[in-house]
Amino acid sequence: MGEASLTKTFEFSASHRYYRDDWTEEENLRVFGKCAYPNGHGHNYLLEVTVKGAVDSVTGMVLNLVDLKQVVEEVLEEFDHRHLNEEMSYFRERIPTTENLATTLWDLIGQGLPEGSSLARIRLHEDEDLYVEYFGGA
Repeated sequence: MGEASLTKTFEFSASHRYYRDDWTEEENLRVFGKCAYPNGHGHNYLLEVTVKGAVDSVTGMVLNLVDLKQVVEEVLEEFDHRHLNEEMSYFRERIPTTENLATTLWDLIGQGLPEGSSLARIRLHEDEDLYVEYFGGA
């Protein structure tokens, strides 16, 4: 059989702050605006995970949805209701922008997928009219 893609949507909540320690408060506010406010702000994220692979001739599936849910939910459990700057080691050296969060999720989810399937795309919605799409790469 041919190759197909499968997309599943997940939700999680997290807060973050855009801020560089090596910049002044004024420069952070100029570049990041209200995203640099000291207490940060939160989002109810919507994550779309698209996997691709050959359609199995026996099961008719690219990937068992149960397996995909298990991998993604295990990753998101670590992020859900967390302050990304303060609680997540992934963002000690990187600003937790939606772009950086998407690439981090890509790496973690991709590591857990069963053989024969791979990530094709991650779309991370910060709100209803803003999202980042990530397709992998170096």
